[in-house]
Amino acid sequence: MPALPVLSGAEPIDSPGGRVGVLLCHGFTGTTQSMRPWAEHLATAGLTVVAPRLPGHGTTVADMNTTRFSDWYATVEKAFGDLRSRCDTVFAMGLSMGGTLALRLAEERASQVAGIVVVNASLATERKDAKLLPLLSRVVPSFPGIANDIKKPGVTELAYAKIPLKAAYSLQQAWPVVRRDLGRITCPVLVYRSAEDHVVEPVSGRALLEGCVHAEERVLHESYHVATLDNDAPAIFDGSLAFVRSHAPAPTG
Repeated sequence: MPALPVLSGAEPIDSPGGRVGVLLCHGFTGTTQSMRPWAEHLATAGLTVVAPRLPGHGTTVADMNTTRFSDWYATVEKAFGDLRSRCDTVFAMGLSMGGTLALRLAEERASQVAGIVVVNASLATERKDAKLLPLLSRVVPSFPGIANDIKKPGVTELAYAKIPLKAAYSLQQAWPVVRRDLGRITCPVLVYRSAEDHVVEPVSGRALLEGCVHAEERVLHESYHVATLDNDAPAIFDGSLAFVRSHAPAPTG
């Protein structure tokens, strides 16, 4: 079948730079648009930055419902392998499910990932309706979406207006696996968490800090879920760059 057209702004990002690389991973139903300001900040500092478009994202909700966590992770792994072929040192960073994918990468490639930065990573839920997802995903294609949880006025996230339920169930199934293996992460981890987040609940942050002994948490007080487009974005960008500079064994320029 012919490839579906990609929404303007959802295209993959590839900014060549120095021998230190950063892999950026966008969130569930979102696009690289939420990563672009972050990518530009890191690239301006001389880093090589890549942000792939995850399968099923930036096209249609129906298209995303044909993809699963394994597809998204395979894309992240491929992008990571490409970065390693071009760079001496590679970090992984992500928003929401992108953070989940970055954590999984650090679990699976512990000796190869120099460090992780996650923003409101999703690892669990306490919502009662989540228990119905296995059944609902078989009979209902989608629910109203979770996009655009941003405190800053006038900012819009490029993301689906609906949640594809089969894809959502796949993410839900991946959470226990990622939580189980958090102890396998050996690299430093910088965790950004919004104090008020209407998408990812505090249980995810607690699970991450309990399972990952190398994690340092910083709380964001002026942003909601999509913090990379929100008021605290400059702090995230500057903090992640400082994190890279403090943990990269080679110059970042």
